[in-house]
Amino acid sequence: MDTNLEMLEYMHKNASMGVFTLTSLLNELNGKENKIKKVVQDELTTYKKFVKDIEKLYKKGKYTKSKISLMSKMMSSMGIKKEVINDNSDAAIAHMLTEGITMGIVDISSKIKNFDGDVDKDIMKLAKKYLEYQQKEVEVLKEYM
Repeated sequence: MDTNLEMLEYMHKNASMGVFTLTSLLNELNGKENKIKKVVQDELTTYKKFVKDIEKLYKKGKYTKSKISLMSKMMSSMGIKKEVINDNSDAAIAHMLTEGITMGIVDISSKIKNFDGDVDKDIMKLAKKYLEYQQKEVEVLKEYM
């Protein structure tokens, strides 16, 4: 597979799944008094921006974008619902989000390391920006734990 396409697909799936899960989480938190809701909303806004930026690079490279599987969405939605029912404290939500973001940090760090020099500079620049955002977001979430 083309390394440009592979990096774009990874980022697109990751950021799109972020949009889906954060939207699901906000729906579950609707009507609850969580202080972390503002952070979740800000994350959602940022992930939506990353999706748009990634889609621009898809178009620039004349690539076809990938889609998230329905099964992945269902599993994510059920997991969020279960977690919020079990414990909807800000600390529990921050922990859940941190775990997800940390997996993303590990994956994209590996891709950046493995693809450096083999990927279009604009794609790599966005990948590094995405990694930096995720690292900063973990620090923001730590304040709620």
